[in-house]
Amino acid sequence: MISPQQFIEELRANGIDFFTGVPDSYLDALSACLSRMPPPSQHLIAANEGNAIGLAIGHYLATGDPAMVYMQNSGLGNAINPLLSLADRQIYSIPMALVIGWRGEPGRKDEPQHLKQGRITEDLLRVMEIPFHVLHKNSDIKVELAPLLQIMLEKSQPVALLVRGGSFAKPKSLEKKHTPELTASPRLLREKALEAVLDSAHNKTCFVATTGKTSRELFELRLKRNEEPVDFLTVGGMGHGSSVALGAALARPEKHLVCLDGDGALLMHLGALTIVGSLRPVHYTHVLLNNHCHESVGGQPTCAAGVDFKAISMACGYATFHFADSEETIRAAFAANDGKAGPHFIEILLKPGSRPDLGRPTVTPLHNRDSFIARLRE
Repeated sequence: MISPQQFIEELRANGIDFFTGVPDSYLDALSACLSRMPPPSQHLIAANEGNAIGLAIGHYLATGDPAMVYMQNSGLGNAINPLLSLADRQIYSIPMALVIGWRGEPGRKDEPQHLKQGRITEDLLRVMEIPFHVLHKNSDIKVELAPLLQIMLEKSQPVALLVRGGSFAKPKSLEKKHTPELTASPRLLREKALEAVLDSAHNKTCFVATTGKTSRELFELRLKRNEEPVDFLTVGGMGHGSSVALGAALARPEKHLVCLDGDGALLMHLGALTIVGSLRPVHYTHVLLNNHCHESVGGQPTCAAGVDFKAISMACGYATFHFADSEETIRAAFAANDGKAGPHFIEILLKPGSRPDLGRPTVTPLHNRDSFIARLRE
């Protein structure tokens, strides 16, 4: 397997000393290594992949040195616009090295939301005219990087490494996931908070859950409670759960809609809050499950610890804000909103972590869709 430390050193030997991106489970050892390498300003976890491309462009303009941008292949959707309208050879011709985790690679078992993206990833890079090599656990880093980085510099353009699962070795020093100090706090785990939310919400509330472990835990809680799993699980499209919930709330204003969001997802497309606030759906509740990290892909920190979500949500037009950090305060927040016009924002401060035996939804996305439609339209 490839040593992430040696991979980073090889990039640095080729003039790349600035790293930015969005965490991915296939690249968790790499991003963990980057997070522990000084100086911290040389590695920035971006809000979304387009943000990372912009940072790489700005770094090159200021220094003349290319940057490395890492992401999951699903993140190419966020990156396409700045890659083609800014970094492309026909526009500003910006060299950068993309390191892309290849979820849903053909022939490898993966979750449904990754299969289409994985199947077309190579074709997508070809259509975008971005030269790429495939990296696997037996790859020789020098052999793979040298010709690709030569193209990057000679043609002054983006190039990509498509990384198969299991390519990077996880050093023993990094086996413990690098979650924030909240790990040892007395605060709730997300699953316990979700139970309190389910107990506190109106009967027949329609739930939209963000991608990652939130959706997985919600699904298993329904089964544990002998309830039908009728919630919309936003298994892909990170950051768009609040918009899905808003679209449903506007079409069915009599229904109570709750969006279960994560801090990484919310920050990825923060502008959606302005649309929710401006349209003021009266039965819309936006629940932020805030554990200050990208827990589903390795526990890398988000910027949420330094963000005033009360100020942001109220400035965007939300009618109420409540802070919660216990089952009692979660119930109190929902009770305080009962009978009041929304939209409502509830921030629940959590500690990172989840059950090691946490499963995945056992129904297909289409079954999930149809169950949610039936709940929404009943």
